[in-house]
Amino acid sequence: MNNRYKNSETWLERARKVIPLGTQTYSKSYKQYPVGVSPLFMRDGKGCYLSDIDGNEYLDFVMGLCAVNLGYEDWDVRKAVADHAYCLPTASLPSKLEVLVAEKIIEMVPCAEMARFAKNGSDATAGAVRLARAITGRDYIVKCRGHYHGCQDFNLVGMNELGVPEAVKKLTLHFSYNDLDSLHEVFRQHPDEIACVIMEPMNREFPKPGFLDKCQELAHKNGALFILDEIVTGFRFAPGGAQEYFGVIPDLCCLGKGMANGFPLSAVAGKAEYMRRFEDVHFSYTFGGECLSLAAAYATLNKIQQGKVAEYLYKIGQLLKSQIDSLIFTCDMEDIVTISGHPAWTFLNFRPCNGYDDYEIKTFFLQEAFARGILTTGTHNMCYAHGEKEVDRLIEVYKEVLPPTKEAVEKKRLRELLKCDPAKPAFKVR
Repeated sequence: MNNRYKNSETWLERARKVIPLGTQTYSKSYKQYPVGVSPLFMRDGKGCYLSDIDGNEYLDFVMGLCAVNLGYEDWDVRKAVADHAYCLPTASLPSKLEVLVAEKIIEMVPCAEMARFAKNGSDATAGAVRLARAITGRDYIVKCRGHYHGCQDFNLVGMNELGVPEAVKKLTLHFSYNDLDSLHEVFRQHPDEIACVIMEPMNREFPKPGFLDKCQELAHKNGALFILDEIVTGFRFAPGGAQEYFGVIPDLCCLGKGMANGFPLSAVAGKAEYMRRFEDVHFSYTFGGECLSLAAAYATLNKIQQGKVAEYLYKIGQLLKSQIDSLIFTCDMEDIVTISGHPAWTFLNFRPCNGYDDYEIKTFFLQEAFARGILTTGTHNMCYAHGEKEVDRLIEVYKEVLPPTKEAVEKKRLRELLKCDPAKPAFKVR
């Protein structure tokens, strides 16, 4: 047991006796935070800093898996929730907050003429796909390889397929991002059978000029709906999300992370002609209209709409991205790691090298970053509380961590220097 993480490891042992995986979210589990070198349970947080239950403080670049885009304990959100604390969180009738937040989304998001709420991104994407199937009377759906849309069966095809029925697997088709020909081919093989194309507007890679528009045109030409999963990019790339940033207006979109600064809320939004079908298509959650999350969302969206949050995330993220890129070049490590993504949501891409796989190299990197007080899982999820001081601190740590990572790989000492088992891919095929 590592004394730095003694309490974390004790609680993990306790948790695994009563909770499969020891927590509710795979990306927060010991499979992503390797035991022996990682904090495993949090104590509290403020701004962009998080403390674990051993009292170690971290500069956080995970930020609740992109759910916290203003920062922990944001005053405006905290006040809004406190002001509604007298409210019944969930009661026998809806609250006015449902209307207010829906109106706010419609003001901000280009495609939104109506909105419906749920709790998780998985709820929203599942609802959007079901709606598309009901509208078109078709069963097949198309998604991008590698894009994540939640824990429902259709998304896990080609990822973790354990428990996914064969019938569902047959109904989920794939194409490659930035490869329009691959989408053409899917429609060619399944004429008049596809209900929708669902995709993230962007993940690690920027779309080629016109790519998103052409995907939409191709979907419509073949009688399918075009759905953008903006669970991460919504309210982060621009006040109106990636659809505003890239100038493409989908039929439906899914919103979630960053919408309520960490409070549980998601939404499906889109054109009224489609959204009204939710009066017949089942999409109903007891806690979809829970008041405290809606109050948090109203405050969060107001702050994003009235301020320059998205603009700031781009600016501070671009500063970070350019300095990391320069550092990788200076360390002559492009064959081991690169950085990609939108400045507000960047990725370190570790590559197999010298007999080591990408996750072995990434785990060594994380081991050293955690020990120096940086919390990352290989991404930099920027929030409004990150400043130049935090960027400088991250770069200082990366200057300490990248050279020994390179040396461990090149001298074939990485496995002996690892103090834990390597992390595991979250979405590998099983």
